Amino acid sequence: MFERIMTVSGKPGLFRLVSSGRNMFVVEMIDSTHKRMPVYNSDKIVMLDDIAIYTDTEEVPLRNVFAAIYEKEQAVLPFDLKLSTPEELVEYFETVMPNYDRERVYLTHIKKMYTWYNILVSNGITDFSDPEEAAEENVDAE
Repeated sequence: MFERIMTVSGKPGLFRLVSSGRNMFVVEMIDSTHKRMPVYNSDKIVMLDDIAIYTDTEEVPLRNVFAAIYEKEQAVLPFDLKLSTPEELVEYFETVMPNYDRERVYLTHIKKMYTWYNILVSNGITDFSDPEEAAEENVDAE
């Protein structure tokens, strides 16, 4: 499921890929409205599966960051993004990803991750496991 979720530049929120055509995609908003709309090839589209966070040693896929937050909270984040200070947001992120690269991961990135995480969890999307790793585990178990 996570691999079909995207962000579209200039449009707030997250979207789920419904279908694709020749020059466009049909996407559905991940919120209470589930509004569908076309997104064209000229729009900047980024799949969440393609996003990674810089650490001191490697790049960690966003799904792993979300899995770490979900493992810690089991729900939406316990603070309000608009009322929290930048120091509080960074401090919480350090508890989840203690070795993130402080020079390349900015506060705006952290806020965006928190916003996306809350959107996903509040809409029942909590499976942040990698489908390729799950398939490998199933093959190994047999």
